[in-house]
Amino acid sequence: MLAVNYTNLRDNMKSYMDRVTDDYETMIVTRKNNKNVVMMSEESYNNLMENIHVMGNKANYDWLMQSKEQLEKGRFSLHTLSEESEYE
Repeated sequence: MLAVNYTNLRDNMKSYMDRVTDDYETMIVTRKNNKNVVMMSEESYNNLMENIHVMGNKANYDWLMQSKEQLEKGRFSLHTLSEESEYE
């Protein structure tokens, strides 16, 4: 996680935004009176929101943990998908 003050961010906005998006960095923009702001890429934000949704629902969370346990114990099967032409 990076930290930068507001003035430095303003003077170097493009390079900091590139670091946030290209390097998946999260940045804290420090401001007076501890009114800080967090900057992250849209991709990281969307991922965070999806995780909150999945993990915030107990049924989803339980299903995910059960699936993880099955995988770790080797209780899974592999299937080959076959391609079928829609014109056949």
